Amino acid sequence: MSKSKRAPAGPKRPRIADLQAALQASEQRATAIVETAVNAIITIDENCIIETVNSATERLFGFTREEMIGRNISMLMPNPYRDRHDSYVKNYLRTGVKRIIGIGREAVGQRKDGSVFPLDLSVGEAVLPSGRRIFTGIIRDLTERKALEDKILHISEEEQARIGQDIHDDLCQQLAAIGCLVKVAQKNLAKQNYPEAENLAEIVSLLSKANTRARETSRGLMPVVLDSSGLMDALKELAASTTRAYEIDCDFRFANPVVVKDAKMAVQLFRIAQEAVSNAVKHSQATRVDIRLAREHGSIVLIVRDNGIGIPDKPSQGTGMGLLTMNHRAQMMGGTISVSPRSTGGTQVTCSVPAPPKAPKS
Repeated sequence: MSKSKRAPAGPKRPRIADLQAALQASEQRATAIVETAVNAIITIDENCIIETVNSATERLFGFTREEMIGRNISMLMPNPYRDRHDSYVKNYLRTGVKRIIGIGREAVGQRKDGSVFPLDLSVGEAVLPSGRRIFTGIIRDLTERKALEDKILHISEEEQARIGQDIHDDLCQQLAAIGCLVKVAQKNLAKQNYPEAENLAEIVSLLSKANTRARETSRGLMPVVLDSSGLMDALKELAASTTRAYEIDCDFRFANPVVVKDAKMAVQLFRIAQEAVSNAVKHSQATRVDIRLAREHGSIVLIVRDNGIGIPDKPSQGTGMGLLTMNHRAQMMGGTISVSPRSTGGTQVTCSVPAPPKAPKS
């Protein structure tokens, strides 16, 4: 009898022990990646409860992971963000409208010792096979970058002040002297009934307007020092000086006084208003500009409206740099800038920044 041939063996199935070893190696690799990451990485559940943190999170916030895991993520935030955070997540779960998730933004964190610091936050979302939803936040400390930005802005303010002083001491004085000489010549020609006297009278008028504009420009470049109520007065003066320099209607209005105790924030808001008004006058050909300041829903809102030609399809270099500067200033305060056309014509610039919490009433 012939011997029966055995069928060739199929692919060898991995043993359970091998699968477990591979799974363990994969988990160790993932853990090593997360633990050695430079940025803080935090996962939370749908109720905003911290599930995992990496070593960078401990270093950044000063808490141990045992102190963080099982607690609400709001423990790492100062007010007013702490009180608002859970409502943001609940609103997203209810509506699906993303405000931070998948987008990222600059925010403020609070360490264990109570100190606050600027941070960049990116949030991702994942749905596990069980159907459970988790959120992963990657946090980058912006302290050094913000310090550099502050230094750059300080240098910029100093340079602006120098230019403003030069305009006041040099250009304005020369324009005034030329105006006086031309005025004397105009009077002499007028006495002798020379027709050229009318031309010189027009030159005197133009020189006077140029001198006024130069002085207002010089004043706008000077350092701004504002106290808690100074922003309101500064915006009022900005409107008045714009009217004087450009002979247009510029008003500052408010429903209720807005107190900004943070001097740096007050200066940044003033500079944003100044830039928006300048753009409206110089680039939009506006004849009316309205400045508004309000405190709404935990934010300070600054609005500059004009009746000009609207937003150009291709902004000029001047307007482009102005928008970049305004956006940069707003971001430094954790806020946003939006520029949109008005239904009645013209442009509206809106700056919204988180308002510092009001002091409790005694």
